Amino acid sequence: MTDELVSLLRGRKLPQYIAIEGPIGVGKTTLARRIAQTFQYQTILENPSENPFLEQFYQDMRRHALATQLSFLFQRTQTIQDLRQGDIFSPRHVADFMLQKDPLFARLTLNSEEYELYSKVYDQMTLDIPTPDLVIYLQAPTDVLLRRIQKRGISSENKISSAYLEELNQIYSEFFLYYEDSPLLIVNASDIDLASSDADYHNLVNYFLDIRSGRHYFNPTFFG
Repeated sequence: MTDELVSLLRGRKLPQYIAIEGPIGVGKTTLARRIAQTFQYQTILENPSENPFLEQFYQDMRRHALATQLSFLFQRTQTIQDLRQGDIFSPRHVADFMLQKDPLFARLTLNSEEYELYSKVYDQMTLDIPTPDLVIYLQAPTDVLLRRIQKRGISSENKISSAYLEELNQIYSEFFLYYEDSPLLIVNASDIDLASSDADYHNLVNYFLDIRSGRHYFNPTFFG
């Protein structure tokens, strides 16, 4: 931890469980890893490559949507359950997903019969999921997301269309418009470099350390 960040922490309390959310390519995992490294958090990271249906899904979404969605649901709930069983010696966690967002993708890709089935499974598997102490929602326009996805060059994501990303952006916006279960920080991530800009990262950390409740907005252009 740098001296600058140590000084930021004086007299402030870290949230025990931070969840970072947003559409594909917005920078969730990058931010989660950096927070974990800075504050010695345990990471809870998705691993899309472990979903055996994902590449087929991007090639034919309608045909492979249910299998893909259920596979992600099983992975995510297992990850959370593993966390609950093993967190005695590592009380602080940062995740690059929140399980409560899982139905967003289901709504977007499943037909009504499939969604009804999915919902029954989801309700049974998420009865006791923990609520984050802070949710950071990263936003970026569709064209920015598409450029970032293309730049990172993951083969399974080559088929992702701008239309699909636009729909994802829309359902995320709708979800967080009404989200009140945790303190929420909405971040304009289109012009922010959380991977390599210490200034951007420190400004964000300095902002979220004071959040205890309610809805907040962070626009990095205000700090330039």
